[in-house]
Amino acid sequence: MAAWPFFIIYSPLFTDERKINFRTPKIGVYNRNMIKRVNPQVDFIAIEHKVLDFWKENDIFQKRRDANAGKPKWSFIDGPITANNPMGVHHAWGRTLKDLYNRYKAMDGHELRYQQGFDCQGLWVEVEVEKELGFKSKREVEEFGIEKFVNMCKERVRKFSGVQTEQSKRLGYWMDWDNSYYTMSDENNYTIWGFLKKLFEAGKIYRGTDVVPWSGRSGTSYSQMEIIEGRKLVAHKSVFVRFPLRDKKNEYLLVWTTTPWTLTSNVVAGVNGNLDYVKLKAKDGAIYYFAQENLEFKRLDKQFKEKKQWIEGVPKLKTIAQIFKERGGYEILGTIKGSDMVGWTYGGPYDKFEAQSEPGGFPIVNEKLKEDRSSGKSQHQVVDPGKDNMGSDIVVAGEGTGIVHMAPGCGDIDNKIGKKFGLVNIAPLDSESKFIDKFGWLTGKSATDKETTQAIIDDLKEREYLVYVEEYPHVYPHCWRSGDELVFRLVDEWYINMDWRDKIKKVVDDINWIPEWGGEREHEWLDNMSDWMISKKRFWGLALPIWTFEDESYYVVGSKEELKSLAVEGWDEFEGNSPHRPWIDKVKIKHPETGLIGTRVLDVGNPWLDAGIVPFSTLGYNNDKEYWNEWFPGDFVTESFPGQFRNWFYSLLAMSALLEEKAPFKTVLGHALVKAEDGRDMHKSWGNAIWFDDAAEEMGVDVMRWMYASQNPEHNLLFGYHHGDDVRKKLIQLWNSYSFFATYAAVDGFDPSKGSIEDADLNIMDQWILSKLHLFIKDSREAMDQFRSDLLMKKFDLFLDELSNWYIRRSRRRFWKSEDDGDKQAAYVVLYEVLTNVIKILAPVLPFVTENIFQNLVRNLDSAALESVHLCDYPISDESKINLDLMDKVDALRRVVELGRSARNKANLKIRQPLAELSFTVKDDGVADFIFEQQNVVLDELNVKSLHHAESESDLIRYIIKPNLPLLGKKFGKMLPQIRNYLKDADGDQILNDIRTQKNYTFDLNGESIILIRDDLLIDTESAEGFTSSGDDHVTVGLTIKLTEELVQEGIVRDVIRQVQTMRKNANFAVEDRIIIYGLLEGPVGEAIRSFEGFFKNEVLAVELIEEDQSGEFSDAFQIGDQKVQLGLKRVKF
Repeated sequence: MAAWPFFIIYSPLFTDERKINFRTPKIGVYNRNMIKRVNPQVDFIAIEHKVLDFWKENDIFQKRRDANAGKPKWSFIDGPITANNPMGVHHAWGRTLKDLYNRYKAMDGHELRYQQGFDCQGLWVEVEVEKELGFKSKREVEEFGIEKFVNMCKERVRKFSGVQTEQSKRLGYWMDWDNSYYTMSDENNYTIWGFLKKLFEAGKIYRGTDVVPWSGRSGTSYSQMEIIEGRKLVAHKSVFVRFPLRDKKNEYLLVWTTTPWTLTSNVVAGVNGNLDYVKLKAKDGAIYYFAQENLEFKRLDKQFKEKKQWIEGVPKLKTIAQIFKERGGYEILGTIKGSDMVGWTYGGPYDKFEAQSEPGGFPIVNEKLKEDRSSGKSQHQVVDPGKDNMGSDIVVAGEGTGIVHMAPGCGDIDNKIGKKFGLVNIAPLDSESKFIDKFGWLTGKSATDKETTQAIIDDLKEREYLVYVEEYPHVYPHCWRSGDELVFRLVDEWYINMDWRDKIKKVVDDINWIPEWGGEREHEWLDNMSDWMISKKRFWGLALPIWTFEDESYYVVGSKEELKSLAVEGWDEFEGNSPHRPWIDKVKIKHPETGLIGTRVLDVGNPWLDAGIVPFSTLGYNNDKEYWNEWFPGDFVTESFPGQFRNWFYSLLAMSALLEEKAPFKTVLGHALVKAEDGRDMHKSWGNAIWFDDAAEEMGVDVMRWMYASQNPEHNLLFGYHHGDDVRKKLIQLWNSYSFFATYAAVDGFDPSKGSIEDADLNIMDQWILSKLHLFIKDSREAMDQFRSDLLMKKFDLFLDELSNWYIRRSRRRFWKSEDDGDKQAAYVVLYEVLTNVIKILAPVLPFVTENIFQNLVRNLDSAALESVHLCDYPISDESKINLDLMDKVDALRRVVELGRSARNKANLKIRQPLAELSFTVKDDGVADFIFEQQNVVLDELNVKSLHHAESESDLIRYIIKPNLPLLGKKFGKMLPQIRNYLKDADGDQILNDIRTQKNYTFDLNGESIILIRDDLLIDTESAEGFTSSGDDHVTVGLTIKLTEELVQEGIVRDVIRQVQTMRKNANFAVEDRIIIYGLLEGPVGEAIRSFEGFFKNEVLAVELIEEDQSGEFSDAFQIGDQKVQLGLKRVKF
């Protein structure tokens, strides 16, 4: 090829600016059969929108499906996204993982279903509709009309499923969007009916009375699964209250509670029979009993000091001793065992309320206890509740008083104790969490209202039951959707008896859990879970197919067909509607055995039934078993781990274990949570929330996907724009590598189909990068097959650095040169192979930028090539090209350069200052020989004149071994001073050698063997005299720091060259322009330039130096050392 004018390229790819050979293109030179030149100033977001249009216009997704039809199936089961609000960046993490593994499996030759789902039913939708309507209670919904309300819920789901569909498309999430499933569909609901029918026939469905978490605002209960989702750190007014002992004048039990409203329903007081209880006499003569350990116990002391799990403004908690000291002091009269207190009777603080005197309890009456005339007031006594089902004491010393007030109608544990001891239940609250009749002045007041709490405290104080009140921070359950505080309420609900959990545990072990501890966590949940509460007293959701009859029997209907066959009333009104309230409520049935007429319970189902049934409802379990068998079980599911062990994973496992006794999926990938960059949860009120649309249009989707794919799924992702900026720099690094190639390929008209190269044409760098490429392909497949995209991206980070900062930078002159020889062609062919393979590897992760690059590098050369990178096969490694020995040698060469740069930095010697010599040591003589063979690389990279192989590491560097005192102190305690003295006199080189070769250093100290590892030591370095040095366990380098006059002058000239290059750029001179330089070349700078005039002029394209003070076309002043230099530049016209 002919020579073309020189110009200077400015690119983040390079560490400096160099002149390169570039051909100015002719008009019309670009066509479909040529790679186009690329602007390094890239707009990734604009590219993403163009690619989306390209996919849509050319139906690329469907072409991928068509290409894979009939190939081995890979069944992905999507956990439905809640179609209730626009998508957040936290949703995008899971959806990115789903998409990238789907894309990988498609490129690897599998047929997929591409069905994603929308979670439609449940309280989360109802709450948002209530907000739209301005409703604040369940009663307002009933007054508004259930039918209108349910239709609004359906409409909200339709609206936001549409919004989320468009957002998911923007994310690049490939799905069959015309075939999404909806959990509100008839098929989904009726399939759940079949599941419940099977349980009913096995005797596993029952109605039970229990104390459960309850939302007064929503008017419904919460299952054990759901309550964990809404736990919040709050401060409640907790009270120390005294219960007067009936047979002991002026003597009291001291109890403590964070829920003063429950005192209204107290039945017994619990103690631990094995604890010692103190008998304390207060200043006023009153005697109190409480656990001895609690007297001086510093409650929540650690939380207060560390300000963890603490609320700002809440003062430090007082000890009980402090409380009584502030009341005038106290005297300890003795101690008594808790077991000796059992049986003591007392008077409750609210015995005056009628409910306390109701025989059998109130409002739910235990008929047997009613016959015995047992009431709350009559049962007030001290009991020892013993241990829970895990073997732990129910009553312990510590935060409270060691005496627990128990209200079986207000607490789940208390209720279990009540059943054990035959206690009455006093349940004071209605469905809105308000006090019911027979609770005196509290009737009609809300238990969660702060004014109610204060009124109870004032009342206790006035009647001399109150001892002390405080603000107490603790984690308390709230509604996970509406945010209101929950209470515990005694109600009738419908349950699944989970005594068949062993079936579930069996299928858990058949699943590949990623991370591995996921299976253990699921087992923990299954071991400790209660029966599954499946009912909710709400409106929008699965209509439980349970009909009740006047003889208190009930019947579960298993299908629409069965319902029609049993219906005796309301079928015509129901026909044509979905199986939801209120239409299903109209249907009455005849019991198939008793003939009694029954009505449906008004409850709706737990929403996790909706999501758990999808492997059956979406795959045609009821109507196309052949199709179901082809796709079940699923090969893969992925969702966020926190919560899903007890939610979606649990419901999937339970329903599949019952219906088919097999796992519903083979592999599950769990990922953690998305947090703000500061590590906190994202909240709009905190100003740290980022919406998906904003992130997509500000940082770009490929950047987001890179962040998601790179994150270790076990750890929370800290998402934010600063993190995004860091990732974008990496994406730009990839783009610059591509831009570099495309620019020169366009200039030289490179076409890989024309001409070929032999292995002999490849230089060492070519062989090295191809070896690295095929190792990367191998590693990428292994990572993706393990569903660990983070490992893939970690490997890519390293590979990209090797490609751009080593191979391309070291090879750039091969592209610049004018000769079209075999070396230049080899550089083109190798870099083309690397880039085209890299974009295929990354296509599942970065679908947009890889598509854009593919269209230029592949489609612009060959219109017959595959239409999209996403229609390509995933690369397969050619392991014959993987040369481990060569990679080790080149990596050692790179390490010499890296350590040389580090050594320069230590001595503050900039790279433009030439140095006389670099000395090095390596362990392997073969590697040393290789470094000498490639010494020009080291000399060029480090700007040194010669290379020397030192005889010993100690010639270049000295290692100083010091003890890591904090670690050694924890490990060896009192022996630390002796170890410290030993290390002071020990041979540091021997210690380091043992650490390197044996991973530890062992020595004897007073007859005891001491073993130290690397972390136990602090290893400092000191350069040998005359050197600045750096090293690691394998390579050591030392740069000679003595500078001759000639070296100093060359360094000055290189500094001036850099300044002139900057002036050319600022003057907007063309890269090929030749120039004249004006300036008074005086002092050290003038002498240096005159000594290296030819080198200087050649580097800056100067044809002449004129020692005159002229401005030329552009002038500037700059500082070189202590000297100020003023230069003027003028272009030369030929």
